[in-house]
Amino acid sequence: MALVDTSVLIRYLIGDRPDLTEAVRSFVEDTESLVLSEVVIAEAAYVLTSNYGLPREAVVDGLVGLLRRGNVETLSTPTDLVIDALALCRPSGRVSFADALVWAAARAAGRGTVVYSLDRRFPAQEIDLRHPA
Repeated sequence: MALVDTSVLIRYLIGDRPDLTEAVRSFVEDTESLVLSEVVIAEAAYVLTSNYGLPREAVVDGLVGLLRRGNVETLSTPTDLVIDALALCRPSGRVSFADALVWAAARAAGRGTVVYSLDRRFPAQEIDLRHPA
């Protein structure tokens, strides 16, 4: 298993560094088992939308494409739920990437898991969402 840092993910998705792009692409394509933490996914989404100004749709499509590779999986939350979470973020800025990943973790944890949030935009589908105030 190889854990991948955000810098590798960014280089792979945007290919903006000719000196690194080919090496990173080969690494991602040739490594047997790559693991992305949810923190790395959220950070990459933030960097790509904020620092690089990429549209949310392009960021989500790139991340989902990477997660659908046969050699890539997520660390804690099932990959299919992370893909569902990213899909929540695609259409607009209504749902943040971080909130969507918390939502996916709650779905993975199952019944009895309660998410408390003051954010009225937090996704509530298929989870027990409560507002403490």
